[in-house]
Amino acid sequence: MNHDDYSDSYIRGILNTVKTIAMVGISPKDNRPSFFAFKYLLERGYRMIPVNPGQAGHEILGQKVYAKLADIPGPVDMVDIFRASQYAPAVVDEALALNPRPGVIWMQLGIRNDAAAAKAEAAGLKVVMNRCPKIEYGRLSSEIGWIGVNSRTLSSKKAPLLGKGVQRMSLNRTTMTGGTTEAATRAQLEQEKAKEGER
Repeated sequence: MNHDDYSDSYIRGILNTVKTIAMVGISPKDNRPSFFAFKYLLERGYRMIPVNPGQAGHEILGQKVYAKLADIPGPVDMVDIFRASQYAPAVVDEALALNPRPGVIWMQLGIRNDAAAAKAEAAGLKVVMNRCPKIEYGRLSSEIGWIGVNSRTLSSKKAPLLGKGVQRMSLNRTTMTGGTTEAATRAQLEQEKAKEGER
């Protein structure tokens, strides 16, 4: 895997199929990038699990905080690392010890550790480094284009809407087992209602 340049299909494939994301290193402070990313993905229908030993037992945006990945009840599809690069190997080791293992290790913007990535890939996990899932979701769903940002994706198809109010777009997401996610189902229902209104 070339970690300097990911294809849109690779990123889209991950964001379309993961359902549960554990964010390691989330801050409870609402002015921190990790808080923004967590809130954004939560609002897009992902099940977000905060992991921060200093906040264990508390809640962030209504979600219970866990001290470590092993404390999370149930499986996790993706581990989003919001810690400095030198901590990535320990997080990967912790993820690889889970049963079942997550399918994806995602290191946030500015975070890259090739040794940790190689270890995760050798165990069969997909890896993304130095990217933000919030930004990638906004770009690939065309949502980011609504605020005048060039998303680098061209399409004549309008992205499906996700809810009402502030313009939110949706990826047509499916679960790891092939079913549709709650967000994708909600977006489809909104589209059907809009079409009914046009008739």
